[in-house]
Amino acid sequence: MIAAAQPIQRPPDARLLVIDGQGAMAHASRSSLVDYLRPGDLVVANDAATLPASLHGVHSPSGAQVEVRLAGRSSLNPQDLKFSAVVFGAGDWHMRTEERPLPPPLARGDRLMLGPLVATVDAVLGHPRLVALRFEGPADEVWAGIARHGRPIQYAYLSGALALWDVWTPIAAAPVAFEPPSAGFAIDWRLLGAMRRRGIGFATITLAAGISSTGDPALDARLPLDEPYRVPASTAAAIGRTKLKGGRVVAVGTTVVRALEHSAGHSGQGVADQRIGPGTRLRVVDTILSGTHQPHESHYQLLRAFQDDELLGRAGAALEVAAYRTHEFGDSVLVFKKSPPAMSNYARLERQ
Repeated sequence: MIAAAQPIQRPPDARLLVIDGQGAMAHASRSSLVDYLRPGDLVVANDAATLPASLHGVHSPSGAQVEVRLAGRSSLNPQDLKFSAVVFGAGDWHMRTEERPLPPPLARGDRLMLGPLVATVDAVLGHPRLVALRFEGPADEVWAGIARHGRPIQYAYLSGALALWDVWTPIAAAPVAFEPPSAGFAIDWRLLGAMRRRGIGFATITLAAGISSTGDPALDARLPLDEPYRVPASTAAAIGRTKLKGGRVVAVGTTVVRALEHSAGHSGQGVADQRIGPGTRLRVVDTILSGTHQPHESHYQLLRAFQDDELLGRAGAALEVAAYRTHEFGDSVLVFKKSPPAMSNYARLERQ
């Protein structure tokens, strides 16, 4: 696969690898996504807008330059000004995260001067880059300061600096995500219209999507961090109707899978703190639309709940041969949950 270096959400040549429940694979254009859905299905997307969560400033005790990447919160409440954050030493997105220096030694009580904002380290969370911090001042002023001073989190494979609108999906609503729920880049009004005409439902959840990479293997192994979410009553009702009528729930991205599986499809708020992988029994989601991912990434681990390693390995090889684009502005995969083996007549009689 090759890195998608241009921040184009819906390039006309975007591709889609489809993996059905029996393990058959097909290459398609992403614009044909609706052709792989059927009347009665329900597509669920994450409507979180993306914060400018990269904040540059100074570690006050040492005077050293730092970059703070906000990475998580315990709730969606705008009055909650406590975050987990990944802190880098001097540098910016032009340098690969794997090569970014450590920050100066961080300790509880250290103040970080981040443009118009002041944040205090509450704790170091078992790694020299990962801290709990809280911002000082009224909530409205803190959010305004983040909006003015922050930049979208980005990585060195991109060709230029991101603008905030580059990382907002067409359905973006509340600004709570730290990186974009980028599977949703595939959603546009033309697709939604085609779905409606074919009797395919659409609903949303909100989940504060966390960061995808820190460049540090030990810290990346802890991803994804806990992520707060909200499932509206209307979405929970749509899921119930879909299941009752035999339709499939199609999650647009790993964040939707985390929210729906943690909530069991019920309405309300919560914090997705579970790991989804090969041992996970999916209770709500039947299909996932996702970006293309490498085996070491946490997003790939979630795909292992849908299909076995042998098939995902073959899919990865197919993506490599066909030079699919990866990362948030790349191509997509549509993975259906593995179908149970057909039951023999003898087994049916045994169960009667």
